[in-house]
Amino acid sequence: MEILGTTLRICVEDLETAVSFYERLAGTAALRFERGGVQAAAVGCFLLMSGPEAELEVLRKVAATIAVKDVEETHRVLTGLGARVLAGPVGTPAGRNLLAMHPDGTVYEYVDRKV
Repeated sequence: MEILGTTLRICVEDLETAVSFYERLAGTAALRFERGGVQAAAVGCFLLMSGPEAELEVLRKVAATIAVKDVEETHRVLTGLGARVLAGPVGTPAGRNLLAMHPDGTVYEYVDRKV
């Protein structure tokens, strides 16, 4: 399993204000999308999310997003190491993802860029 990088997940009240700050901080434009009523903006290594509190409460339980070369391979490696896959792999606007709980109880999202 090859880990390509990580994304910091940040829930915000005012997405527009946050996007403006993080675009200037990261020196790059935001890639925006919506999923399940949550507005999101990827800016460099930051993923900003805003939406209904019930949705954000679930999203806050995920410690980080980890980019991998292949989600299917990651699924096999994680389960072989004793992690529990909570959801996925499923398609997303950016590729495929899965949610997994590591043996220590931490939940991570793993994503690849395959469509």
